[in-house]
Amino acid sequence: MLEIVAYALGVMYTPGPVNLLGLNAGLNGQARPSIGFFVGVGLAMLVLFLAFGWIGAAWVRGDMLAVVGALGCAYILYLAFKVARSSIDPGAIRRASRVLSLRDGLIMQLCNPKGMIATLPIATIQFPAAGIHGASLVLWSLGLAALAFGAPGSYALMGAVVGQRIENPTILKGFSLAMAALLVWVALSISYEHVWLPLAAGEP
Repeated sequence: MLEIVAYALGVMYTPGPVNLLGLNAGLNGQARPSIGFFVGVGLAMLVLFLAFGWIGAAWVRGDMLAVVGALGCAYILYLAFKVARSSIDPGAIRRASRVLSLRDGLIMQLCNPKGMIATLPIATIQFPAAGIHGASLVLWSLGLAALAFGAPGSYALMGAVVGQRIENPTILKGFSLAMAALLVWVALSISYEHVWLPLAAGEP
């Protein structure tokens, strides 16, 4: 049982597109307004855990993962663009930055290959090995979804602590641009590892 929690924590709480967006929200003083985004992330993980736990991974093909990964990368790039365009007007940068919504969290995590990497081994290997099924599957999925909610939330909290000590809008803008650049890098690395390589391996 502890192995399941340890694996989930290791995958969910490492830097990724969702956690970087949570960090950026905290830096811009939007940790509280972005709670819907964190809920969307947790809801997406709940859907994935239940779907893979009940249906299994038999229907998940490599080309399907590549398509999902491509959609996820496109959405990450879209959000990176929004982050980079946040206002630099003194005194207005925090309230002018786009607030992440529940829809953003839901769509991004459902299309995030990292989300599938987190859920597939747990739902299809670790759950059956531990005898987790039926009602216990639902309870475990709810618990792990709560951990997923806490991942970007904890990054947002860290960002809020740092952001409260920074009042210079130029520095805040620099953080936003750095987060946007990191998101672009994450999107490119995901597209190479989870889109390009699987498709190239499938070529005759």
